Amino acid sequence: MTSEDKPQTHAVNERQGSVNEKISSEHVEIGKGEVFAEVDYSGTAKKTDRVEIKLVRKLDLIIMPTLWIMYWFNYLDRNAITVARLDGMEKELGLKGTEYQTCVSVLFAGYILGQLPANMLITRVRPSWFMAGWMALWAVRRLSIRNGALYMLSIFYTKKEIATRISILFTGNICGTALAGLIAIGVFQMSDIAGLSGWRWLFIIQGIATFVLAIASAFILPDEPLTTRWLSPDQRQLAHDRILRDTVQSQSNTTVWTALKEAERDPRLWVLVAMQHFHMTASNFKNFFPTIVETLGFSRNVTLALTCPPYLIAGVISIAYAANSGRMNERTWHITISKVVAVFGFILACTTLNTGARYFAMCTFTTGVYCCNSIILGWVASTCGQTKEKKSISLALVNTIATIGFIYNPYFWPSDDQPRYTIAMSASAAYSVVAAIFAWILRFMLVKENRKIRASHSEETMFYAY
Repeated sequence: MTSEDKPQTHAVNERQGSVNEKISSEHVEIGKGEVFAEVDYSGTAKKTDRVEIKLVRKLDLIIMPTLWIMYWFNYLDRNAITVARLDGMEKELGLKGTEYQTCVSVLFAGYILGQLPANMLITRVRPSWFMAGWMALWAVRRLSIRNGALYMLSIFYTKKEIATRISILFTGNICGTALAGLIAIGVFQMSDIAGLSGWRWLFIIQGIATFVLAIASAFILPDEPLTTRWLSPDQRQLAHDRILRDTVQSQSNTTVWTALKEAERDPRLWVLVAMQHFHMTASNFKNFFPTIVETLGFSRNVTLALTCPPYLIAGVISIAYAANSGRMNERTWHITISKVVAVFGFILACTTLNTGARYFAMCTFTTGVYCCNSIILGWVASTCGQTKEKKSISLALVNTIATIGFIYNPYFWPSDDQPRYTIAMSASAAYSVVAAIFAWILRFMLVKENRKIRASHSEETMFYAY
């Protein structure tokens, strides 16, 4: 093995060509040690090098806890409006009819409008400061937390690693939603202190905590693999090279406007957009979950406590599920199976009034929905990540259009449709089926694309995973 075969800082095409040559002979050299590993259908080899494993462990110990805590607080704030409803917010504010649903819809307006511009900008500034700054702004902090976090994970983790990390990140969402009720039980006891209702104190306390956390995160989060201050020079280079090596049809970075045009012309992205839109619309139940649990007939505090277990169960299972998807480097069947579970849960929830069966249904559809969320978003990053700009914009487009469902879907949950909520449950089941269909459409597209790459006799040895 000559010195030219070892990872060095060269032009993008030179490094990619060197990597392709090594993978094509099924010999992979990473870091300072040589390892032999077989590659799978997408050209991806199992990670066996001790230097790379140590690097990934270090990334996990610093990036993941910081993003998780930020995401957790983000969703505590987001779920405040759902639990505040149980403390008399509607009555105190004089909301009638569908006005509460309108409030939930308006909540997402700024989120939708800001996602794409935010992710276009994040590739041109320091991501750590950008995310911290937006989070610190009370009114608009959610513009970049989700997409910014996804972008950061996508530039540090490979296609086999990212779904598991996204799943772990999203347990911040799950725990935020699950624990929102338990936290509210305690905060609601502050009612009448300083003349404020308990639900008002909930907004105040969580807002202050979020602001403090945002400032601290600016000094911990990294920006790019090659500039991460808490990595050694060799680790920075390895972190950069392994993502380059993992990218299918890698290209030199470009302008954000060129990347936007490239993303808009990519038909695979629009299939992913449709898949995530229907998936997220099916998950809109979380904005009404305390209300759904309330139909079981328990007291306020018991209802708030019962909102917790379904999310905790879903969180644990979703991490294991995403890890298995990454281990197998498979996505289509994992998405399909989770959607089958979700459909079963939605149908059961609206076809029985048995308390135990309905609570089991809530646990089931929650698990089915959350299990494939990270897999879909990881699929976006690995399929549309030819440049960092296109990757960031693709993630933003997928999440922006997915969130549109949160505007119209609340009207599927009218109060007079309880306790079954037949309209919402039936619609969520249908959305889940459509999302699974789009997963199979994308699979066929990627199989066809891989055949073209192989037939072109190019030096490309990385292929799209499905």
